[in-house]
Amino acid sequence: MDLHEYFTTAQGTGILATAAANGEVTTAVYAKPHVLDNSSVALLMRERLTYANLQTNSHASYLFLEQGPGSKGIRLYLHKIDESDDAELIRSMTRRHLSPEEDKAKGPKHLVRFRVVKVLPLVGDGPLAA
Repeated sequence: MDLHEYFTTAQGTGILATAAANGEVTTAVYAKPHVLDNSSVALLMRERLTYANLQTNSHASYLFLEQGPGSKGIRLYLHKIDESDDAELIRSMTRRHLSPEEDKAKGPKHLVRFRVVKVLPLVGDGPLAA
């Protein structure tokens, strides 16, 4: 599956799930990932619970539910590679632009890069539809 093409054309809602070192799970609504290539994606994150979980447990799962009838979408199984605090890189990848004051008030932002371990359809474990 071409992830760049998919996330360029698909509309819907993304949910990122992470777990703390003790196994406690959290989910959060996230924008579409930035597709770096077919084996890696990146997400911009504030210092909230999801980000904190990734400091002690590098595994995550991203579910994308497409708009419309039925249960269409994909699930990405992810493993954190690294993160960057490069302000210019983060600024270039930011899709939602706030005023500098609003952005600062929301707290630090990080670019977290993940290796895509597995891609599955939203429902079931069979092959993805073409």
